[in-house]
Amino acid sequence: MLASFWAEMLKLRNRPAAWVLLLVSLVLSQVFNYLVPYAGYLTADNERAAERILMSTMPENFIPNSIGGFPLFAGALALTLGAVSIGSEYGWGTLKTIMFQRPRRMSVYAGELLALAVAVLAIVVSIFALGALTSSAIAASQSESMDWPPLTEIARGVASGWLILMMWCVLGAMLAFLFRGMALPIGLGVVWILGVENLVNVAAPLLDFAEALQRGLPGVNAGSLVSALGGGSDTPGVNSAVDGTQAALVLVAYAVAFVLIAAFALQRRDVT
Repeated sequence: MLASFWAEMLKLRNRPAAWVLLLVSLVLSQVFNYLVPYAGYLTADNERAAERILMSTMPENFIPNSIGGFPLFAGALALTLGAVSIGSEYGWGTLKTIMFQRPRRMSVYAGELLALAVAVLAIVVSIFALGALTSSAIAASQSESMDWPPLTEIARGVASGWLILMMWCVLGAMLAFLFRGMALPIGLGVVWILGVENLVNVAAPLLDFAEALQRGLPGVNAGSLVSALGGGSDTPGVNSAVDGTQAALVLVAYAVAFVLIAAFALQRRDVT
């Protein structure tokens, strides 16, 4: 497994798509969580509104700011990472070549999952680190105090962010194994995140069964976990449909289910 893990890490490090996804994640997090609010603060006509906007960018709020986009936008990017990492192996025929060298399929699979877990953690830590830097720069420029959250809260935020993105990432990997490619999994995953879940959320206040279905959706539970960590309901994808504990358990259940389904597909089906 370790040999497969280091091989996957080497491939991810040398794959331009992985770096592009990291860069896009960082840019989006900075633009929507700091640059746009700061621009709104500078152009606000109402002093009270301007102060409220400025406070939202302060270090005390950098945890919800950092993970606010994880249920939707960063989640879609993580899903793309999982689909690209696995699906490209089918397109290039490299998975078949690896299997001809006689490693166990589950060893290769475990190495791929571990590499994706490390890559997702690197993305989360990078977003948090850059968010902390931007937030502190804004606070210093406005001579505001820097009241950072406790380290335990930061660790919980990083762990929650990793759980959310890892759930989406393994969904992308599962779809890649099922469809033996990457284009269709990316398309289906993005449609689910940005389309299907939003339709259910719109129908939830009108239909009882839609409301019950909503509480079990992965995106809704991801948004509820962000909300439990202080994320505002005005952020797209963030909601308080369920409490934080239930949201975390549901996300873990989804991630485990996706991992097992993908393992079954790899073990039982031809790789060509």
